[in-house]
Amino acid sequence: MAHADTPIRPIELDGMDHISYMREALALAAQAGEAGDVPVGAVVVRDGTVVGRGFNRREAQGDPTAHAEILALRDAARTLGGWYLHSCVLYSTVEPCPMCAGAAIQARIPAICYGARDARAGCCGSVLDLPGSGRFLHTAQIRGGILEEECAALMRAFFRQRRSKKENE
Repeated sequence: MAHADTPIRPIELDGMDHISYMREALALAAQAGEAGDVPVGAVVVRDGTVVGRGFNRREAQGDPTAHAEILALRDAARTLGGWYLHSCVLYSTVEPCPMCAGAAIQARIPAICYGARDARAGCCGSVLDLPGSGRFLHTAQIRGGILEEECAALMRAFFRQRRSKKENE
């Protein structure tokens, strides 16, 4: 495929079923939490079909790059046969960090949708806006707050349980 000849078209976010995609990402996030990892899940969607899935596996894999978004992007690239994801939308239960936002930029993802804001590390508008900054070759549309309370509640419950466990040790 000649990447330079393939236009990056804007994605029409208003017609998409954000709730269904985020619910799938939430189910993946729950798997991460059950496995003892921070409960973040992500899916990559192309033309209404989920083509990539991932959930945090840093603890399980001993890999600092095993974030949900990275694993979902890798899965989508395998499914579609290449890294150039110019017609896909990335959904994440939590606002992507600098690494994950950067990976989405490198994959030429035209839109990123997320659930809960991350005031400490979020790079799709909270701390920084890497995909929308205009400082890179590629930019992406951002939409946050999809099932925000459910996504945030999953994170709060995980960290509350982790703190409680430490106090009881």
